[in-house]
Amino acid sequence: MSLFRTKNLDEMIANARKPGGLAKVLGPFDLILMGIGAIVGTGIFVLTGTGAVTAGPALTLSFIVAAVACGFAALCYAEFASTVPVAGSIYTYTYATLGELAAWMIGWDLLLEYGLATSAVSVGWSGYFQSLISGFGLQLPTVLTAAPGAVPGVTTWINLPALIIMLILTAMLSWGVRESARLNNIMVAIKVGVVLLFIVVGARHVQPANWQPFMPYGYNGMLSAAALVFFAFIGFDAVTSAAEEVKRPERDLPIGIIGSLAACTILYVVVSAIMTGIVPYQQFLGVDHPVTLALKYAGENWVAAFVDLGAILGMTTVILVMAYGQTRVIYAMSRDGLLPKRLSTVHPRFHTPFFATWLVGIVFGLIAAVVPLNILTELINIGTLAAFSLVAIAVVILRKKRPDLKRAFRCPGVPVIPALAVIFCVMLMTYLSWHTWVAFIIWMAIGLVIYFGYARKHSAMN
Repeated sequence: MSLFRTKNLDEMIANARKPGGLAKVLGPFDLILMGIGAIVGTGIFVLTGTGAVTAGPALTLSFIVAAVACGFAALCYAEFASTVPVAGSIYTYTYATLGELAAWMIGWDLLLEYGLATSAVSVGWSGYFQSLISGFGLQLPTVLTAAPGAVPGVTTWINLPALIIMLILTAMLSWGVRESARLNNIMVAIKVGVVLLFIVVGARHVQPANWQPFMPYGYNGMLSAAALVFFAFIGFDAVTSAAEEVKRPERDLPIGIIGSLAACTILYVVVSAIMTGIVPYQQFLGVDHPVTLALKYAGENWVAAFVDLGAILGMTTVILVMAYGQTRVIYAMSRDGLLPKRLSTVHPRFHTPFFATWLVGIVFGLIAAVVPLNILTELINIGTLAAFSLVAIAVVILRKKRPDLKRAFRCPGVPVIPALAVIFCVMLMTYLSWHTWVAFIIWMAIGLVIYFGYARKHSAMN
């Protein structure tokens, strides 16, 4: 029965409020911008092209389907985050409802999701950065531009820009969450401005004939694209990782979660509609800079340079917020004894999990430097969909187990909304490739070995 032992919610909340822990410095505006910082990045600047090839102009519907799946999960997250304002996100919520083994497995899943997301986006950042400096006549030595084997027929040793950006942002995170939030807020404001500039300029060049046929590959194509662009919405759940550093979590966390998801959904739908209205969807095949392509196709080359800058800043904030989320999950798991205690040590001056932050930055920075992008992205979506399904189930369980618990925000329509969250997430999981499922099962099997070999014995619940 120790596999299903749950943590006492009242003790968890009390421990999170003890002095000497993480500094409470974040407000609702910080949280909304944190969510936008995590969401608007690779999805809008890279995946829109791949999604257009898969779904055609119906890519706008693909984004809406993915957003609906995330929206149901977001309502469940908002209830948990406002009720249990403790670091660790879904890992913490699962520990309080489904038990230790389930919590460990979802925590292990989150380590993969957040870690590989930072690595994958770092590689994308490197590509846009190299494109930008090439416009000034600058070029890195070829061997330092990509991971080994990433470019067929070209000898490469390491993706140096990807490693460097990871280390720079790790330094920012280790110095303090307030400073990191300020940097994130500035960069988010700039990149949203760039996206709005694209919308204003691009809308003048839309040719409605390019939207016909609207759904060239039918519903299968649209849903396959939804499973793909789901990656674009990964990140709003990282807001919940900040629970212990929010001034008024019962009010601010639901605002941050739902507000950031709603704003990003509108941006994605409008941008994808304009892109497919400017460029025939077939021409996005093999293009990793679709927004820039649309502007050049329309003859607006001067705006394309701003988009490159916006893409770089967009991906920078994604890396920053996802790395932040991962360090807080590690912090929570370490505090519970499931990972070594050193990982939950808070720096006396910076009030951050200093050691854990640098460990994440160095490990996943090196992964970004030496592992090709296509391998990195395989497991991210399936891990996130699994986490979203679990948080929906956990909300229903906690309603049954602790109906007396004070809930500042209540997910509407329980159990219907949580059930819809599970249905949508599982449906999207079925559209992922079989080798993604195999790799995911292998990763979770490794997690089981570590749990029974280390975590179970060292758990604070013993």
